[in-house]
Amino acid sequence: MLENKKAVIFDMDGTLMDSMWMWRDIDIEYLGRFRIPLPEQLQWEIEGMGFTETACYFKETFHLPYSIEQIKDDWNQMAYEKYASQVPFKQGARRLLSELKKRGVRMGIATSNDRRLVVAALRKNQAEGIFDCIRTACEVGKGKPAPDIYLSVADSLRVKPEECLVFEDIPKGILAGKNAGMTVCAMEDAYSADRKQEILSLADYYIRNFDEVLDHTFEVLR
Repeated sequence: MLENKKAVIFDMDGTLMDSMWMWRDIDIEYLGRFRIPLPEQLQWEIEGMGFTETACYFKETFHLPYSIEQIKDDWNQMAYEKYASQVPFKQGARRLLSELKKRGVRMGIATSNDRRLVVAALRKNQAEGIFDCIRTACEVGKGKPAPDIYLSVADSLRVKPEECLVFEDIPKGILAGKNAGMTVCAMEDAYSADRKQEILSLADYYIRNFDEVLDHTFEVLR
């Protein structure tokens, strides 16, 4: 999987880190402030959107009286403590990051999340300074499945798209990597399990944890 790859780019939530479990609770609590029940399809409606795009969606869809910046600040306050103390790396992540560092492979993060939460999670996992580039969808203007964020990271890492391996957990994220002309490995995550067949149809590889990358036990899809 790593052959001829000069860079590896990770999505964060649900891929590099086990963090998707908390966002449903945050959405329930936040919409509950306005006595709005959580729509069952909400997560799929906002899939791939950047933090600002998601805030715009909430404001327009649910007619919230707050500004976009206020909505984002509220979410950051609700999520920060969890990212700073409770969000762990996925199994095998630290081992893979260490091996990539030894090999001189450049590493980046391409996330739809807010930079403050990324920094908090990396600090919690003693991973500050490991990544050569961190980019958020808000910083490139378009969320996934647009390729912008992955192309931006590749440009910062000074590598060609075809020299990049991407790890993603959701269909729109996988599409973003593929649309950028990169090889994509899908990461298993409980919160996208019901879309596994779609994920398998889009990705080049599939793993249940990062140990499978180095142990060569990953699933080759195409």
